[in-house]
Amino acid sequence: MKNELLKRILSSIFLIPLIIFLILEGSFVFIFFIIVCFFITSYEWLNMSKKKSYSILGVFFLIISFYSIYKLRINTYDDYLFLFFVITVCISTDIGGYFFGKTLKGPKLTKISPNKTYAGMIGSFLFSLIFSIIFINFVLDENLYLNWLILIILLSSISQFGDIIISYFKRVSKIKDTGKIIPGHGGLLDRIDGMIFVFPVAYIFFLIDFV
Repeated sequence: MKNELLKRILSSIFLIPLIIFLILEGSFVFIFFIIVCFFITSYEWLNMSKKKSYSILGVFFLIISFYSIYKLRINTYDDYLFLFFVITVCISTDIGGYFFGKTLKGPKLTKISPNKTYAGMIGSFLFSLIFSIIFINFVLDENLYLNWLILIILLSSISQFGDIIISYFKRVSKIKDTGKIIPGHGGLLDRIDGMIFVFPVAYIFFLIDFV
């Protein structure tokens, strides 16, 4: 666990500043970045699903998801801070779930994804609330209204749901990781499995001006 956790921390130290830079750098750079990510995740998905009936549906969903990321990037206010908020929810959900799940262990959450535990689920919600509230108060400089709390819980839930869904397909395909591109995480799809489900929903909430 310690070795895998160290790999996750080191890769996150590299990836998070890179993502921040790419979002802030400009439209062309970010578009190129998400196109590359789309092709990598599509390849990993198709390689995992092995031309089953749902293979093309998965690629279609990835198109919707990455398009949502693009729209959030070009439309969000205050230097894309809402996009950073969404990423904060996803990353803190993943870290909280991993830390609590590996440390406390306990009863399994679902047979679909045997590594997921109730402790991990609680950790995911706890971390997402803590770090997102800090982000809202000190970065967005906004008051913590009920709609923010609802959005945090909803996005964290969707992120965890996405993680479980991709874990299910990996289990069906009898593989541990979708790839080996990111140390400590596996493939790119392993890293952003929750995010690809969150971004379309986050974009809808942005359009209706929920917060």
